[in-house]
Amino acid sequence: MDRRPSTPDEAKILLVEDNPGDVRLIKEAFSDGHIDNQLHTVADGRQALDFIHRRGDYEDAPRPDMVLLDLRLPRVDGEDVLHEIKHHPELDDVPVVVLSGMDEDFIESRDLDHDADEDAVIEKPVDPGEFIDVISEFDQFRFSVLRTGDD
Repeated sequence: MDRRPSTPDEAKILLVEDNPGDVRLIKEAFSDGHIDNQLHTVADGRQALDFIHRRGDYEDAPRPDMVLLDLRLPRVDGEDVLHEIKHHPELDDVPVVVLSGMDEDFIESRDLDHDADEDAVIEKPVDPGEFIDVISEFDQFRFSVLRTGDD
């Protein structure tokens, strides 16, 4: 987990991803796009729940401004993490981007809409360049919607 101090303008992003390669790509996308964020990374669903509930090693965890969430996670599945975020009284307004390697038909069949009302589902592209483009494009969108509740 990145524990460096944040500046007031930095978004606090929780990345929930068990694939080290995807974590590296996301970090590269943020770096290549000169996107200043405080990125906190956890590798499974149980760690994600501990982070959002500020338990154990994550007692001092910040409230995330955004969550990037893989659906296929060890220990606790990503759908359960999404449900927990969207039903947490302090986090229900936090944007969640579901990062999925699953095809669109499978995602639609899971009916994530009941928890992810206005959030995004992004299929992970196989090509690393495409993945970086997708994350960078979403980050530009994020700047227009993030922190609207802080005013």
